[in-house]
Parts: sequence; C-alpha cells; structure tokens
Amino acid sequence: MKLRIVPARTGLDWVKGGILVFRRQPLAMAALFFLSMTAISVVSLFPLIGPALALVLLPSVTLAMMVASAEAMQGRFPTPDVLLVAFRTGRHSLRHMLQLGALYAAGFLLVIGLSALIDGGQFALVYLGQAELTEEVVQSASFQGAMWLSMALYLPLSLLFWHAPGLVHWHGVPPVKSLFFSIVACVRNLGAFTMYGLGWMGVFAIGGLVTSLLAGFLGGSLGALSGIMVGLAMVMATMLFGSIVFTFRDCFEPPGRSAERPDDEERPATPPPTDGPAPHD
Repeated sequence: MKLRIVPARTGLDWVKGGILVFRRQPLAMAALFFLSMTAISVVSLFPLIGPALALVLLPSVTLAMMVASAEAMQGRFPTPDVLLVAFRTGRHSLRHMLQLGALYAAGFLLVIGLSALIDGGQFALVYLGQAELTEEVVQSASFQGAMWLSMALYLPLSLLFWHAPGLVHWHGVPPVKSLFFSIVACVRNLGAFTMYGLGWMGVFAIGGLVTSLLAGFLGGSLGALSGIMVGLAMVMATMLFGSIVFTFRDCFEPPGRSAERPDDEERPATPPPTDGPAPHD
C-alpha cells in the first residue's frame, strides 16, 4: 500500500464525483443511504446498548456507501446487499470491522464525555435525543462551549476513521493501523481535504438557498417546506457519503492481487476503485 499526495484542486473533483455518482444512480444511492440510516436508527432504540451498538455499525455504513459508489462507477447497479458487505467477506474481515466500530464508538463517547465537563452533560443529552433542545438551552454559554469543544474534538476523530473502513476492507489493514494510515493520508493531503470541505460547504449553502426560494414560492406552507428540507438534506448527505470513495481512491494505490489474505476470507465482493478520473455521464 502506497500513499498518494494529490493537488489541492483534487478536493473539488471529489465533490464533483459524489454528485455525478448520485446523478448516475439517484434512486439506488438514495435508497441505500435511507435504508442504512433507518437500520442505525432502529438499532439505537434497543435498551441500554442500542446507542453504542449503532455507533459500532457506523464504519460499516460508510463502507457500504463506498462500495455502492464503486459499483456505480463501474457501471453496475448497487443493490441492497452492499449494506452487508462488511459482514460477507470472511470472519477475519468481520472481526476487524467490528473492532474498528468499537474503536469509533469509544472515541465518540469519549468526545461526548469530555463535553460534559463543560455543561454537565446537557449537550450530550440533547445530541443523543435524551433531552429537548430549547431556546434557553441553546443560548446557554456552557452548552455552546460544550458544542464547540465537541466539534473541535470530532474533527481529528473523523480524520482517523475517514479512510479506515476502506483500508480494512480493500487492503486488509488491521484496525489500529488503519487509523494511523487514515489520518496520515488526510494530513498529507490537507490542501485537497480543505478544498473538499469548502466545496461541500458551497453545495450545502446552495441547498439552503434553494430551500429559502421554495419557501417563498410555497407561501409558508410548513408541511410542504419540511418535506422539501428533509428530502434535500437526504440527497446532499447521500452525495457526500458517495464521494468518500473518491478520496480513498486518490489517496492510496490499489492493492496488489498478490496480497496475502487469511484462508477463511473471501476477496471483497466489489474491487476497489480503479485509477482514472471521476465518472462522467
């Protein structure tokens, strides 16, 4: 496995790639994202262990969307079975993906726990859906401090896990090593990831503008406006998740066919993305 360093402008290509993949398979990609989020929501409802278990499964959801995008890139229709890709490539990979999920859950809960040191856990309760978000709570200085601390701490956590699912799945990298390689790739390509972040901020800003314009045309119809906002947010989130595979493709050399794998493990159901430009219609 070899790390690639790409120009800063590549970050905008990643954004474009996520949009083009969605345009190529809009119904399939949106349905897969909706199903994955629904599954996570249902799992989180289990008493006691539900929220933690949902966090454990999040890297598998990221991998599923990466595989779905790779399928669409190669001209294939991504089917719902990609949602189980993390669980169908052998016991060795399954164990590594669950370990990766456990590490993510631990890191996320640590971030939430540290925020409680500022506001006594109010932000954590609101974020986890255990308390109501009111105007009084939002205006609280301690709540805002906890929120900003959580955002600052979550950034390095997200960089640690950004490429990790793909590294575990396609390169067979152990979970802890995948975190190291992931954050190194993100830091070494900081310019590209900065442009990537700015690009998505622009996309979401345009989405907000479209929503505002539609609100004016609808004359304040709250029901219709809420439906549009939810649908637009779903589309943009799907495109964002669909673009992750482009960042992975450009940051790492494809694995060689001669790479050793445990005897009980099958080859990944979908090959990693190939070299070359983002797909075009």
